[in-house]
Amino acid sequence: MSIKNLSVYFGEIEILKKINLDLNKNKITAVIGPSGCGKSTFMKSLNLLVNEEENFNGEGQILLNGKDIMTMDKEEVRENIGMVFQHPTAFPFSIYKNLTYAPIYYGIKDKNKLRKIVEEKLKMAGIYNEVKDNLDMTASKLSGGQQQRLCIARALTVEPEVILLDEPCSSLDLKNIENIEKMLVDISDEYTILIVTHNLAQAERIADYTAFILNGELVEYAETKKLFNDPQDIRTKEYIAGLYG
Repeated sequence: MSIKNLSVYFGEIEILKKINLDLNKNKITAVIGPSGCGKSTFMKSLNLLVNEEENFNGEGQILLNGKDIMTMDKEEVRENIGMVFQHPTAFPFSIYKNLTYAPIYYGIKDKNKLRKIVEEKLKMAGIYNEVKDNLDMTASKLSGGQQQRLCIARALTVEPEVILLDEPCSSLDLKNIENIEKMLVDISDEYTILIVTHNLAQAERIADYTAFILNGELVEYAETKKLFNDPQDIRTKEYIAGLYG
């Protein structure tokens, strides 16, 4: 996935300023930066969600396998570029139906195939053993950490190429954070993952690459170890040191 000269405006206010970045296939990329710097706007641009906001205007290209997503149908974009929000949004019905909703929508009717998808994606999300005997239970009865992993599993059911996650661990305890981080590392062999996080330690633990955004500008983008250990821009160094943000 390639982002070329991406600028985003809301009215007269420029939120993102000519972002250029390539997401490496089957790797985890973390986006860091202080609150209000444009991280979430950048992420929501990648599946056209930001286009639906009031007074939106944008420039540049977002290429998926060389194809500009602005020329693609929104359903096709969101089938290929899944997104999981900061707060889990389990649908108000059973665990099983949460996982089969999208596959059925996209035309899969065979019950055996649907059952296989449910089991496979719940296992990938590291939650199958916790819920396998209660698939008919209302998903809202799961804990916060379980719901977050359920939402990630649900995003995987349509086999997206790219998965976007907005602060997926912000309100979770240490055990659930550990579970989700392990799961993301495990599935990154099969999916390209972008995670927006305020947690610098999390980015350092699990991301292969890290992008630092400040005031809508991509200040620095590099392999995570290099960015944290040898930042090239003084602003990156100061942010990592906790001098602002």
